[in-house]
Amino acid sequence: MDRLENIETFVRVAETQSFAEAARQMRVAKSVVTSRIKQLEDYVGAPLFHRSTRMVRLSDVGQAFLGDCVGLIGRANDVFDQMRGARAGPSGVLRIHALTGFVLGHFASLLKDFQVTYPDIRLELIVSDVVVDPVKAGVDCALQIFPAASTELVSRPLFPVRRVFCATAQYLRAAGSPESPRDLHKHALGLYSGYPTRDRWTFRHGEEEVTLYMNAALLSNSVHLLREYALEHAGIVCLPTLVAGEAILNGELQVVLPDHQLSSFSLSAVYASTSRNAFKLKLFIEHIAAAFSRVAPWDARLIERGMLPPTFFSD
Repeated sequence: MDRLENIETFVRVAETQSFAEAARQMRVAKSVVTSRIKQLEDYVGAPLFHRSTRMVRLSDVGQAFLGDCVGLIGRANDVFDQMRGARAGPSGVLRIHALTGFVLGHFASLLKDFQVTYPDIRLELIVSDVVVDPVKAGVDCALQIFPAASTELVSRPLFPVRRVFCATAQYLRAAGSPESPRDLHKHALGLYSGYPTRDRWTFRHGEEEVTLYMNAALLSNSVHLLREYALEHAGIVCLPTLVAGEAILNGELQVVLPDHQLSSFSLSAVYASTSRNAFKLKLFIEHIAAAFSRVAPWDARLIERGMLPPTFFSD
């Protein structure tokens, strides 16, 4: 077991390129990490890293050693998890990073249900609008709308993220309602800065498609701030329906250009193909995926109330 811990520590240092960060992720002192790497290097008979005050990088031996070690740790953790599962159910810690705008208001009930089903799995959920590499961030999975950053990462789509432009009735009475996407240029716009398409906005109306580049009066990485901005009658904002849905249903916000469909994204679970907690992670991802159909529940309510046409959510 000591040798396996040493190998896992080696993998963490290699992935994070930092003894200190590896220690933080493993919740041990930096001296413990240093000691484990030294023991492994003594056993191998060669240095695994080149160290300097500014960086840590793999030696040739370490580079050759890394691939097999990553696979070994993944297989070992999978075996341990399945052994625990056969005896008393899966257990241990699962670390998840999620974008703020896509978990607040909808994920708490999913987490509760997951923990009822798997009470011995402890979740650590980091909520931030920063897009991370799950390996370097020391998490098992990142829930995000961006594609995987490398071929070593797996991206599993969970549900579509639909977007609408919306504003308060008071703002629209004062500034007028846009009749076409180009009319948006005449308004104070609040836009989310984190979409993969950046400033490029594509609208589809029947067979017609138009792409625009738009400047924002308020550009933010917080969709919740944009919703509050709209509720202050400050302008027209673009929000995911899972953030704007309740405000639209209760009449606080009105959908602008409801017959013009924006391109959508998928909220995906991004994780390393050699995840150390593959068994627990699989259970978590399948639990989330099972809760959503092609049309998410917040979208279905908008359709049922006639706030958006059913065709708005066709692919």
